[in-house]
Amino acid sequence: MELVFISAAFISGYALMRCHLPPLVGFLIAGFVLHAMGYQSTPVITQLADLGVTLLLFTIGLKLDVKTLLAKEIWFGATAHNVLTTAFFTLALMGLKALSIPMLSGMSLSEMLLLGFALSFSSTVFAIKALQEKGELNATYGTLAIGMLIMQDIFAVIFLTTTSGKTPELSALLLFGLPLLKPLLGKLLDKAGHGEILVLYAVFLALVAGAGLFEAVGIKPDLGALILGMLLASHPRASEMAKSLFNMKELFLVCFFLNIGLSEQPTWQSFSFALILMLLLPIKGVLYYWIVSGFRYRVRTALFTTLTLFNFSEFGLIVGGLAYKTGLMPGPILVSIAIAVSLSFAFSAPLNTFSNQLYGWASRWLPERAPDKLHPSDQQINLGDANILVLGMGRIGSGAYDELATTHHQPIVGIDTREDSVTRHQQEGRRVILGDATDPDFWSRAVSDGNISLILLAMPHSHANTLALEQIRQTGFNGKVAAIAKYKDELDQLKALGVDEAFNIYQEAGSGFARHVRDRFSHPDS
Repeated sequence: MELVFISAAFISGYALMRCHLPPLVGFLIAGFVLHAMGYQSTPVITQLADLGVTLLLFTIGLKLDVKTLLAKEIWFGATAHNVLTTAFFTLALMGLKALSIPMLSGMSLSEMLLLGFALSFSSTVFAIKALQEKGELNATYGTLAIGMLIMQDIFAVIFLTTTSGKTPELSALLLFGLPLLKPLLGKLLDKAGHGEILVLYAVFLALVAGAGLFEAVGIKPDLGALILGMLLASHPRASEMAKSLFNMKELFLVCFFLNIGLSEQPTWQSFSFALILMLLLPIKGVLYYWIVSGFRYRVRTALFTTLTLFNFSEFGLIVGGLAYKTGLMPGPILVSIAIAVSLSFAFSAPLNTFSNQLYGWASRWLPERAPDKLHPSDQQINLGDANILVLGMGRIGSGAYDELATTHHQPIVGIDTREDSVTRHQQEGRRVILGDATDPDFWSRAVSDGNISLILLAMPHSHANTLALEQIRQTGFNGKVAAIAKYKDELDQLKALGVDEAFNIYQEAGSGFARHVRDRFSHPDS
């Protein structure tokens, strides 16, 4: 039977991916179709689904940067939005019940409050995918969106823990000693290599040291996975560990979404109620824009944050799934949430694809703050006396910066979207400032005392370099522009946009390696 499930999930997920929608929408549809054909979930699928949720929480813990979450716009913004959105959806559901909507006729106030809470979440999976495709994961609005999503994930974990129905044992007090193990866990991570042992160590931490230990002392196991991840979040290899688990976690979550579809059969009532929820979704977006804008961010930052979060969430499904298991949510309502999540992705995907065009239209109507009134991370950018700009100060950008500083002796300024990266470069003596070169307003915000003659596009994602090049050409810049790319089609696209030089980083790395070997061994005595 599992072979049928895998086949259906692949076919449906692949079809939705080709339609530029998240594959998880296809997995939900596969579950609904299988249920209609008489199939039921199996213990294996259920177990894998639970493992997927546990690994998801562990990887969230690995990404928890407490310093980022302490920013007022993150913790307060996420909390305010969660409270306001939950209140709005609850009041809306009460009004719909008063209008005799059949799906709500038997729901109590507490059940409607729980449904409102589940609908207040936005999708982490969708947001990260959208940001990665645009190469703006570390842009100002990307950082805001991800920070708020992590806070929402924390709210969900608190709910999952408090509704587990388990009473902690006295031995649970020993868990307060877990931070003492952090140095040992970090040393083991240092020695775990980069292959299967790293993956196995991550699974051990999530399922044994985290979930297994917490379950043994009477606490919900998912919380243990999250906390073990948080213990290692500050480790330099935490990001690598999270990436090593990515495919496994995604595979297990396929089973979770299949399970949702297999749990209940969609009806016209559940579909109609999902459409009603979609009609309420814009208010959720308005609240996002209002809150982000209230922290003195520019129109573009507030609008792009809103578009990234303008959907319902798979984590809302997780909350709803637990509520369904414990009898706190009717099955048809859970199906409606699943349908609404799918519809919200289908609606949100094109909005993010054409976000720049939407911003160009909306900026004519939405009021902008004066430059000196903006949030510090969203203010004008002073380029000083720079003659050369390096956009993207990762490994390639840093190497290019150092080489040009040695050979050209002209003022150079690096631009990077990551605040921690900017601080590190400044400490190492480089002139690097915070900025997002893909921002249509970047060049209008930039103030320069010098004559910029050369711009290097060294951002890791080709889409980001392409966007930046389009902005540069629109300003009428007459200097030279060079860019990097990974693949031939990306090089062709950059050349079509008029870049003066484009370099394939893989090919150039091979050529550089060969030149280094040739120079090194052409002098036997060296």
